[in-house]
Amino acid sequence: MGFKEEGQINFIFIFTIACLLMVIIFLLSIILGSAEINIQTIINAIFNYDSTDMNHNIIVDIRIPRDIGALLVGMALAVSGAGIQSVTRNSLADPGLIGLNSGAALALALTYAFLPTVSFSMLIFTSFLGAMIGGTMVIMIGRSRRDGFNPIRLILAGAAVSALLSALSQAIALYFRLNQSITFWSSGGVSGTTWEQLYIGFPVVIIVIVMFILISRQLSILNLGESVAKGLGQNVKLIQVFTMLLSMMLAGIAVAIVGQVAFVGLMIPHIARFLVGTDYKKVIPLTVVLGGSLVVAADTVARLMGEAPVSAIISFIGVPYFLYLIKKGGQTI
Repeated sequence: MGFKEEGQINFIFIFTIACLLMVIIFLLSIILGSAEINIQTIINAIFNYDSTDMNHNIIVDIRIPRDIGALLVGMALAVSGAGIQSVTRNSLADPGLIGLNSGAALALALTYAFLPTVSFSMLIFTSFLGAMIGGTMVIMIGRSRRDGFNPIRLILAGAAVSALLSALSQAIALYFRLNQSITFWSSGGVSGTTWEQLYIGFPVVIIVIVMFILISRQLSILNLGESVAKGLGQNVKLIQVFTMLLSMMLAGIAVAIVGQVAFVGLMIPHIARFLVGTDYKKVIPLTVVLGGSLVVAADTVARLMGEAPVSAIISFIGVPYFLYLIKKGGQTI
């Protein structure tokens, strides 16, 4: 058996285990909560819904959309991080660390201030625009003509721009008395996820992820370096711009649903590359599954802790990991 066949078998095995783990975590997240509901009631709520049964309403109207929302956000942030890391060739990059999340949050604050009754589809669009503005500012500051994307410069630029945009968001919230709405988004939480949001956000996220899978070969080549990619006939600028736009779209949707959550897009691509290598045909699908599992698990823990912020739960793991990567010089584990 050749190395290629053996690697494919290993990927199928790892991907299958990851999918099973995601299903188990998702089912546990539906079962666990402040209200103790047995499995039989959950099954009845799904297949024989009774609107007069309070437990059925909790399952169908609160827990299931919340868990699907967490799954969706995890997938979006993880794939967005993988795309950004490929384009910038910076393993320390993350949507929350290069201004995408803070830019989207600022756009949401402006939208709530001037268009408080706007539809969720418009929130997604404005979040995308905000993420694009924040990410473009960081990239313009962090990129050098001589050596491209310097990891430390990019992170410092991201910290500065994120602080600026977050301060503007808070100022708008104070002036227009939006503290409650902005606090919810800044802390990160999927407790308010509705079916209407999922009907709009779910197909968009799936379509963008499929686009990432379609360009995964180009991302693998780009990961080798711009000069190598150009030598192999790739339109590097087009791939970079298209990938960043897709990443910004995913980050914008995630912020519109859950708020500012960092480190998912940092950690998950690293773990995926450690498990299956640097071929993005394998990295992207595994990133999707692992990202969804992480956020669902974090939301379940947050729920059991009395609705603690999801971002705090993830940061508890993400901050030490980020410091570890800095110590290693940004190299994958």
